[in-house]
Amino acid sequence: MKLAIVIPAYNEESIIGKVIEHVQAVDLKEIEKEIVVVDDGSADRTGSIAQNKGVLVIQHIVNRGVGGALGTGFEAALRRGADIIVTCDADGQHSADDIGRVVEPIRAGQVDVVLGSRMINAQGMPWTRRMANHVANLVTLILFGIRTTDSQSGLRGFSRSASMQIRIRTNTYEVNSEMCGEIRRHHLKYTEVPIQTIYTSYSMSKGQGFKVGIKTLIRLILAKLGIHS
Repeated sequence: MKLAIVIPAYNEESIIGKVIEHVQAVDLKEIEKEIVVVDDGSADRTGSIAQNKGVLVIQHIVNRGVGGALGTGFEAALRRGADIIVTCDADGQHSADDIGRVVEPIRAGQVDVVLGSRMINAQGMPWTRRMANHVANLVTLILFGIRTTDSQSGLRGFSRSASMQIRIRTNTYEVNSEMCGEIRRHHLKYTEVPIQTIYTSYSMSKGQGFKVGIKTLIRLILAKLGIHS
């Protein structure tokens, strides 16, 4: 069985090396592991640092956004024969130890998709992030009809069949809710597993602020109407 871990990265030179090392250190018995870093038009050394770690690096000439990077990563992983695809953020907020927890229900044939949830055990999560997640979950439920405790999580697992059915049309942060919508559209069986979140000043500076969140909401509504940015 082959696992591809797709890491979309944009201007992450200060942390991408450590993220890759932590993922490389994960021992998943009887699973061949490949790391695919999508350098999304970075203006720094993100791509070269990743290449020096011996992983597959695909570079966008221009910044397309996390949705565009994930789409590229999925295509590459499927071409290279991945049986399971796991997505992981590049900012160091995820614990690589949780990758096995995300993979196991898919490997066991129990589900098509596993969503890593930071909200099942949200101890230590800043209240602003909790509120933002609750709002995002509500919007995802209203627009796409799927209930999840953490619609914006970047640590997720997909079987090969699910990965081939899911279509990523959006380019930026709205991709998280869009992918939840794809689970419902294709009647994919899914589950959630609790994952850790590593909060640092760096990881807290990433993600969606208020203004970005408003733009994401507008793009989600447009996506629901079939208008894609």
